[in-house]
Amino acid sequence: MRSITDKGSFEDTVSASTPELAAIATRLRDLIISLDPDVVEVSWARQRISGYGVGPKKMSEHYTYVAPLKRHVNLGFYRGASLADPAGLLEGGGKAMRHVKVRKLDHVDTPTIRALITAARLERRAALGLDD
Repeated sequence: MRSITDKGSFEDTVSASTPELAAIATRLRDLIISLDPDVVEVSWARQRISGYGVGPKKMSEHYTYVAPLKRHVNLGFYRGASLADPAGLLEGGGKAMRHVKVRKLDHVDTPTIRALITAARLERRAALGLDD
């Protein structure tokens, strides 16, 4: 993993979270890294979000993000509207973006979450013409 920290760090992203939400966010981050060891992480301290992608550009190269909120952690997908979601986990009504609200640590490393992250990564690589 390559981490770009000029706008903040992952620790900044989770610093104001409860210990439970920080643990969920950290487990999501670890899962993303395990599925994509070459992932590029960019964190934005002011927005309390960390994004993950094939390069550092948020809207064109990132495929997922982790955003701790007050009662859950959003696992977001920049092009989530185009992802297959047979379990119906994805929420949101925007043109492209969708998210999954993760409320419990044991909901992180499930086959459905893994499949969404993998599909989002493959979509971004294909869209950018990168070999996989």
